[in-house]
Amino acid sequence: MLTETFNLSPLANCFKIPDLKKRLIITAALIAIYRIGCYLPTPGIDGAALAEFFTRISKTQGGALFGIINMFSGGAMERLTIFALGIMPYISSSIILQLLTAVIPALEKIAKEGKAGHEKINQFTRYGTVVLSIVQSFFIALWLENPARFEGLKIVLHPGLGFRLLTVLTLTTGTMFIMWLGEQIQERGIGNGISLIITAGIISRIPAAVHQLFLLISPGNAAHRQIQPVTLVIMAVFFVAVVFAVIMITQGQRKIPVQYARRIVGRKIFGGQSTYIPLKVDTAGVIAIIFAQSIILFPATLASFIPSPKFQALAQGLIRGHVLYSVVYALLIIFFCYFYTAIVFNPLDLAENMKKYGGFIPGVRPGQSTAEFLDFVMTRVTLAGALFIAFIAIFPDLIMAWLKVPYLVASFAGGTSILIVVGVMLDTIKQLESHLLMHHYEGFIKGGRIKGRR
Repeated sequence: MLTETFNLSPLANCFKIPDLKKRLIITAALIAIYRIGCYLPTPGIDGAALAEFFTRISKTQGGALFGIINMFSGGAMERLTIFALGIMPYISSSIILQLLTAVIPALEKIAKEGKAGHEKINQFTRYGTVVLSIVQSFFIALWLENPARFEGLKIVLHPGLGFRLLTVLTLTTGTMFIMWLGEQIQERGIGNGISLIITAGIISRIPAAVHQLFLLISPGNAAHRQIQPVTLVIMAVFFVAVVFAVIMITQGQRKIPVQYARRIVGRKIFGGQSTYIPLKVDTAGVIAIIFAQSIILFPATLASFIPSPKFQALAQGLIRGHVLYSVVYALLIIFFCYFYTAIVFNPLDLAENMKKYGGFIPGVRPGQSTAEFLDFVMTRVTLAGALFIAFIAIFPDLIMAWLKVPYLVASFAGGTSILIVVGVMLDTIKQLESHLLMHHYEGFIKGGRIKGRR
């Protein structure tokens, strides 16, 4: 297994190119707009009472269901702002459309129509986002109106139908606006817009985690200190090791050698060179994590609102820290690693293209045998990456149980936060490198003087 070289030098040159500088400014401005929206409260909510409730559950349950949603929304859920739902309804809709595309021939045909088909699928995804946002925001409104859910705290000032409709309208509009921001970043800025928005929300939690860590390690009496210096050192070592491992797995490749036969066309000779096919260890990247998180949140959210003992038991089992949650979460990550890899990597098409242009893998017959070999290798490479990602995702639970620290602190020594932030940052820097390389070639062409014969 080989790894790609990783270079931070593009960061020093990105502001020297006007077009790239403009894209970076647009990206920063759109993310700033998103962060401002995370502080605009939903009408009719007692923000102080809601914050007090989340403070209580953070001390007792740490990784409760709504605490996880709060982390992904950058604190918007804790304040019940207009962006409280975050981007999760859009991700859930995307998952549903991708699953339906794989099983419904009509959708599969639309998806293969190129750019026009891609736009149709995106439009269906937007419609699904609206439906899911309406359903989730309605149940959130019902949840907010019940003081029993908040240990007797009154969160809604004037409960009733008017509050429910206003909450549905506000939260649904907020989610659609976030989706629009992500698309604008994708089109006019740098990086994957949806992933950057999620990353911005996670990074915004770092000051709160640092503050909580400071409170846990700095009481006046060392005998009552909740986190000992040895624990802090262990967490720092884990943080460095996890970041290093995530970078290595994210950049890791299995290079399959490919040889092209020589072909003589007229007076020219084509082929004869050697190259390789890079099979990434973690093809899905952060997509599998986001998909798994979205899937495990949606049914648990619905179950927590249904007054049935069985559904309540299911909701309690799907809270972070429980064995059922860890097992289901890990299995979902492994499934989506394979699912996304199967979507983006088609060994049969790759084998046919190699055969068409005279390429072959040494020791493997062209055609069907090559496709089977590529599928064999990719299946095992993906298994290694999926198991690693699943382990890192549930690693904070092990830290919480071992070191007895809050989830907000443990999440920055591993887990979903690290996986998403590191993966998105690597992808963004790669896109910066691509823009710099394109600019370099463009400048090279413009700088040359090409004159035709007279």
